[in-house]
Amino acid sequence: MKISTQTSTMARIYGEEGAIRKLAEIGYDCYDFSMFGIGKDDHPIAGDNFETYVSGLRKAADDSGIVCNQSHAPFPSYLHGKEEYNKEIFPLIVRAIEVTGILGGKIVIIHPAVFSGHKPGGDSLCWDTNMELYNSLLPYAKEAGVKIALENMFNWYEGDKTASPATCSSPDEFVKYVDALDPDYFVACLDIGHSAMENTGGGSPAEMIRALGGQRLKSLHIHDNNLISDLHTLPFTQKIDWDDTMKALKEIGYDGEFTFEADRFLQQFPEELVDHASKMMLEVGRYFVTKYEL
Repeated sequence: MKISTQTSTMARIYGEEGAIRKLAEIGYDCYDFSMFGIGKDDHPIAGDNFETYVSGLRKAADDSGIVCNQSHAPFPSYLHGKEEYNKEIFPLIVRAIEVTGILGGKIVIIHPAVFSGHKPGGDSLCWDTNMELYNSLLPYAKEAGVKIALENMFNWYEGDKTASPATCSSPDEFVKYVDALDPDYFVACLDIGHSAMENTGGGSPAEMIRALGGQRLKSLHIHDNNLISDLHTLPFTQKIDWDDTMKALKEIGYDGEFTFEADRFLQQFPEELVDHASKMMLEVGRYFVTKYEL
């Protein structure tokens, strides 16, 4: 299994092209291209000449011997009652799909819309909104030759001590969402940390993995937490049961990449130590892949 991580933190230090080259130098097989801020500060990806810019990133990756396995579109993908925001974010999501295709990525992760007071399986407004959103993106995915991955989400309300259910946070609902969309272009990205959080209805990461199965689950976001908060840190530093999680991945024959989304682990170090911390992250990935023969 190939090991990947997102470009976000490295890009803040080295720029996006430099981040890709640095991850290749450290030894990652792949990268998850972060597009969280492409609509801000005149980012070149939002401009008319984005293809030239992104082609330069692709060349840097090709020259460095690293590939894009997946990307992450900007989010939130939709805000209920915020039509001006929704009009602004939609073309950026479309652009993220186009960029993924140019980079050679297989999958772009696009968050589902999340509604307050969500009740898994019983929220028709949330369901209808997401079906309209994802189906409207299907033609762009076909044109770019990439798949769209839905991600399991959570809510957190002011004053609460734990998270609450949100779109795709339960195994049954996640399966229902993926199965309602074109199977040639829609898959699941399981955020391991989100699925481990208490009171979201997910049970455990292993339960979610087994429910999704190898045909739906094609992408991962790997990170650890204390089972309460969304900490995005390195495995073995918190409380997720990694043995059960990895055994479940092996059981379903997971054939995607092992992709870290643990940048808060990196962000606690001074810039001079981030490369070393990233090497440690890579070693953790290699440990998992070797131990569980993935």
